[in-house]
Amino acid sequence: MSSSVWGPEPLPRVAAPLREQVTDRVRAAILDLRLRPGERLIERELTENLGVSRATVREVIRQLAAEGLVTVVPQRGAEVTSLSASDAADIYEMRASLEALAVRRFVQRAGEDQVRALRAAVDEIARSAEAAGDHLAAKDRFYEVLMEGSASGPLQQTLAGLQARVRLLRATSLSAPGRPTQAAQELSAVVDAVEARDAEAAADACVLHIRNAAATATAQLTG
Repeated sequence: MSSSVWGPEPLPRVAAPLREQVTDRVRAAILDLRLRPGERLIERELTENLGVSRATVREVIRQLAAEGLVTVVPQRGAEVTSLSASDAADIYEMRASLEALAVRRFVQRAGEDQVRALRAAVDEIARSAEAAGDHLAAKDRFYEVLMEGSASGPLQQTLAGLQARVRLLRATSLSAPGRPTQAAQELSAVVDAVEARDAEAAADACVLHIRNAAATATAQLTG
């Protein structure tokens, strides 16, 4: 693996524990598709490229396996998880149900400041789509605001268990030409309904967005 996979800067030895720094670096490489599904994670290469011990690398692999981003294959070792079309369909169905509920709760519980923050987040998504910016980061912000405003611990905890695989699928769907702009329009419709305090319309718009993303990601996975 070339150094371009891991970024130009060496790992800092401050702030977060080293294991967390390495986990964040490898996770980012997977979610940004610099490490592709099915690509092997070879301990020796990881230790050399990241300048850490094999023990640290093994801890990182265990953490990412628990998140569903890495799969440990007998007689082969660790590799980036490859999601099948059927896996993706199941994840999107779960996501549609959970996020529709989150949108309903947001409409019921969020204050006006949070509604404005959600509009600002979707505006940033639209700008990133037009200017080829960091669309994934913009969408992450949208969902952070949504989950905060939903004020539901159980929902946040349940969605957190899907988060890494959802973001991997999001990266897959958004790599399709034209999809970032379409996604921005769909999420703007969600916020339109939120601003009108129409919980059911917002939930319906959310489900439509997720089903369109599912169709795009499935096409990418089977193409």
